Amino acid sequence: MLKRPVRRKRQKLSDVIVESVKRSIVTDALRPGDRLPTEKELMESFQCSKGSAREALKALEVEGLVNTRTGPNGGAYLNQAGTEPASRALRNYLHFQHMDGEQVYQLRKVIEVELAVSVIGRLSEADFKALQDNIDFCSHPEDSEAGQREQRIAELEFHNLLGRACPNPLLSFMAQFLNDLLRDLVVLKKAYKPKRKQFDAANLDYHKRLLLALRAEDERAVRQLMHEHMCDAEHHMTALEGEVTQHFLLEFDHHR
Repeated sequence: MLKRPVRRKRQKLSDVIVESVKRSIVTDALRPGDRLPTEKELMESFQCSKGSAREALKALEVEGLVNTRTGPNGGAYLNQAGTEPASRALRNYLHFQHMDGEQVYQLRKVIEVELAVSVIGRLSEADFKALQDNIDFCSHPEDSEAGQREQRIAELEFHNLLGRACPNPLLSFMAQFLNDLLRDLVVLKKAYKPKRKQFDAANLDYHKRLLLALRAEDERAVRQLMHEHMCDAEHHMTALEGEVTQHFLLEFDHHR
């Protein structure tokens, strides 16, 4: 018996326009600030309605690729898309997958090492100062819950500073994305509440030694230190999550 051919859903004209604009960004090497075709020009080029042209521009604006201006020089202009919208959307998806720190570190143990090696010889004095300031901030003893939370997040920011100096945009995004995902886990699970001075001291020690190795442009030392740092952090993070879970269960039993 012959099967009826599956009909593919016809692509919306607004989606066709969006794809065309994205293709132009790549093939025509468009830059932030470049003016995009007006609604009228899009209507003529794609033989579409004003509604389809407007819908396409709105979709590009929502994605962060376009900003619209009013006035004599009004219209749609190409925007430098940031990483945060994409990172936030992907993190929101992964939170529903019930991820834990161990799963994050499975990737982080690989990516952070390659990231650290990639910035050797590329860090400016301003970068080194920012890294040192981060270490100094994390060096002060902090007893309050809010202070512990800030320091735990600052420890991750040390790695984001390296990520921003990375010459590979994909590696940079992946490293910062994993750090932001880990930050979400720390905040949402309140993994900063159980005080673990050994964890704080270990992070601080690794960051100090990494800074020295990066200044010395010692690739072998950087690679080894970052690998050890990630393995040690995974161990502590797993223990912290266990403590948080146990604390939650005890509180639950207490209120039953």
